[in-house]
Amino acid sequence: MQGRFARLDRLDADQHAAHLFAQFAGHDGLWDYMPYGPFTSASAYHRWAKETTANRDPVFWAISELGAAHPVGVASYLRITPDHGSIEVGHICFSPALQRSRAATEAMYLMMDWAFSNGYRRYEWKCNALNLPSRRAAQRLGFSFEGIFRQHMILKGRNRDSAWFAITDQDWPALREAYAAWLNPANFDAQGRQRERLSDLTNLVRVSDDPGI
Repeated sequence: MQGRFARLDRLDADQHAAHLFAQFAGHDGLWDYMPYGPFTSASAYHRWAKETTANRDPVFWAISELGAAHPVGVASYLRITPDHGSIEVGHICFSPALQRSRAATEAMYLMMDWAFSNGYRRYEWKCNALNLPSRRAAQRLGFSFEGIFRQHMILKGRNRDSAWFAITDQDWPALREAYAAWLNPANFDAQGRQRERLSDLTNLVRVSDDPGI
């Protein structure tokens, strides 16, 4: 998948893991709400990537800024249920080099667009209810808040209440227009600063907001 600012390639442990580990190293907070990590060595991350990419679900993608030689983040599709037209995005890990960039936002858009273009009718985002940055990101990206699932799971020996969000195929045409407007180069000045915020555009489409943020 490729756009104006980002490229997504299927994660390949041998090709991508060493570069990703170098981007993630020293930023242990990236793993606070993940079921795995932090990784103590490049070989440990490579082993995890090798095992993970052997599965059919989740399906991981390595995210690069367009024209860059190496990836700076990952995300995946998971809980892929074609019979019900449902798919989730998760395992999102953006290095500091990718965070708050146009490429990061476009990567999320490209994954959404692929899902709806291939017949999915529900696109989900779930996160630890304590993870306020993730909840804010979901709302900015146009996901509608659907509630808190209490005591949803146990990760790393701790309870996780999960915040649930989703976009449906009924939401997508208007959201797609919002992304087109935000990603348009004319929306950014010579210093790369946005003229119109994505959250203002998606606010017109979301059917429910997260009251906890």
